[in-house]
Amino acid sequence: MDSLSQICLGAGVATLVIGRKVPVKQAVLWGAVAGTLPDLDVLFDAGDAIANMVSHRAHSHALFYLALVSPLLAWLISALQRQTALFLHWWLAIGLVLITHPLLDVMTIYGTRLGLPFTDTPFGVGSIFIIDPLYTLPLLFALIIALLKPKWCTGAAASGLGLSSVYLIWSFSAQQSITSIVEAELPVPAADAVLVTPTPFNTILWRVLIMTEQGYYEGFYSVLDRSAAIDYQFFPQNARLKQQYKAHPDIARIAAFSHGFYSLQQQDDKLILTDLRMGLRQNYAFNFLVTPDTATPAQALPRAYDMGTTVRWIQQQLVASE
Repeated sequence: MDSLSQICLGAGVATLVIGRKVPVKQAVLWGAVAGTLPDLDVLFDAGDAIANMVSHRAHSHALFYLALVSPLLAWLISALQRQTALFLHWWLAIGLVLITHPLLDVMTIYGTRLGLPFTDTPFGVGSIFIIDPLYTLPLLFALIIALLKPKWCTGAAASGLGLSSVYLIWSFSAQQSITSIVEAELPVPAADAVLVTPTPFNTILWRVLIMTEQGYYEGFYSVLDRSAAIDYQFFPQNARLKQQYKAHPDIARIAAFSHGFYSLQQQDDKLILTDLRMGLRQNYAFNFLVTPDTATPAQALPRAYDMGTTVRWIQQQLVASE
C-alpha cells in the first residue's frame, strides 16, 4: 500500500496496543516510523531496473526478519523514551506494526515475499489497489480523534482498524465473487490464468485479465451493473517469442514475479517486456527494454502510465453503469 496508509496503520496499531501506557503522541509517532520502515528498501539500488522492481517488498517485508528486528527496535525506542520498564509493551506494539505492514501489502497485486528466507514466492492477493481512500480515511480520522481526545485513543484506534479491516474483507469477498463469475463465462474454452483486480482508488469497477497461449483478454466488471456481460478486448501475443526467450534471466524473473501475467514484444533488435498486472487498457506501470543476448542490463522505459487518463476513464465507466 501507499506510504500514508502504512503510516496510519502503524500508528493505529501502536496506539491500540500501548496508547494508554505512554503519551498518545509517542505511540502515534513511533508507530508511524515503524510502519514506514519496511518500505525504505526502495532507497537501495539492486543493480538494474528489473532487479530493483523484484527486490522491493523482499527481505524488508519478510515476516521472519521482521520478527528478529522487532525486539531490537522496541529496545531502542524504550531506551530513547526512558521507558525500559515498558520494553515488553513496546515489543508487542512494534512487532505488530512491522508484521501488519507486509500483511497489508499482500492484499495488493504487486508481490510481497513474506516467506523469505524459506521461500522466494511473491504473494499478492490483488483485492485492493495500492491507494484506496476508503481504506485509509478511517485510520486517519481515528488518529486525529486519538490525538485530540487522548482518553478515547484506544477506542478510536480500534474503530479505525475495525472499519479498515471490514473494507479489506469486502474487497476480498467482491474479488472472489467476480472471479467465480468470470471463470464460469470465459471468452475462450480454456485459459492459462485469470486475474481479477480493482481499478485505481475503488472496489466498484474491476479489471479482468485472462491469459491464453495466443494472447490476453482484458475486460471490466462493475458491481453496480452485475447483469451486464463483460466486453473483452483481445491483445495477441507471439507465443514463439515467449518460448524462445523463456530462459532469458530478465524475462524469467518477470514471468515468475508476475505469475505469468506479462507480455513480450520484439522491437527491432530489442525486446519490450511488460508486467500486465499493474495498469489497464495498454497503459501499464512497468515496461522494460531487454537485450536478447543479456549483455546489457535491463532498462526501465519512461513511464507511459497516465493516471489522469485512467481515472477519467474509470469515472466514465462508473457513471455509465449506474
